[in-house]
Amino acid sequence: MFGLARRLAAVGVLGLNRRNAEYTLWHNPRKLFPLVDDKLHTKRLAQRAGIAVPELYGVVEGEYQLRDLPDVLKQYSDFVIKPAYGSGGDGILVISGRLKDLYRKPDGLLISQEEFTHHVANIIGGLYSLGGQPDKALIEYRVQTDPLFEAISCQGVPDIRVIVFLGVPVMSMVRLPTRMSGGRANLHQGALGAGIDLATGTTLTAVWRNDIVAEHPDTGSPVTGLRIPDWEDLLRLAANCYELTGLGYQGVDIVLDREKGPLILELNARPGLNIQIANRAGLLPRLNLVEQSHRSLHGVEERVAFARTHFGAHV
Repeated sequence: MFGLARRLAAVGVLGLNRRNAEYTLWHNPRKLFPLVDDKLHTKRLAQRAGIAVPELYGVVEGEYQLRDLPDVLKQYSDFVIKPAYGSGGDGILVISGRLKDLYRKPDGLLISQEEFTHHVANIIGGLYSLGGQPDKALIEYRVQTDPLFEAISCQGVPDIRVIVFLGVPVMSMVRLPTRMSGGRANLHQGALGAGIDLATGTTLTAVWRNDIVAEHPDTGSPVTGLRIPDWEDLLRLAANCYELTGLGYQGVDIVLDREKGPLILELNARPGLNIQIANRAGLLPRLNLVEQSHRSLHGVEERVAFARTHFGAHV
């Protein structure tokens, strides 16, 4: 076991304990956590800063609102409902259509109004929240998958995770929903993660269930060599989140909507570490370089240029 730990350290792999001690705790003041732990707070913060996010249709904060849900939602044929304090994709319910008084999920399954209301009641009761605390249910616009991802995604919308350290994007991957993940872009639930070359926005190798793969398990389409459009703009959007929250080490999750373009989906003060497997590279050398250089970088443009110069696949 110690031999493996030494080999991982030698290639710069960041482990959980070190991430917590040297990055999450050191660079993320505890008082700033509510800015990203509460998705409603994050959304309003981004809107005030002029950063695009999925439109908010409504918020359910108490059981007294449950009886009015059918009237609130009748104008929307599709939408997403999620816990404000949720994590890891738990509690997110995507509705892709309606059939009379039934709600259709992306896999075609229909659920009744009673089942839907019960799910919302579980959200506000804290079933999916961090620490089991009482929660709010957010009802928002359902992102429409960019055509770029249609052949390499199943039953859901991919998102692009960017790790930002001291305002500099240091590593990225696209998370692709699968049938196993239930349409969720969450690696722990079975989604596929493909690393992204920060210089060009081109997908690299991919990881699925801790195995390196080259094709999507459901569609059979290649997931490597895909060029993400407007990549530099997307990196600017991620880098801007440093000023938005003040968090020194964070994960920025971005979706590409076919009509609205890039949208900030959520921010994370404790981003996971599987991104290193997807990129077949360790975070530590990149984090160390940023720590040495960040004081000489002035503004978003310089930070993005630094990332593209130093963290490309062929550097």
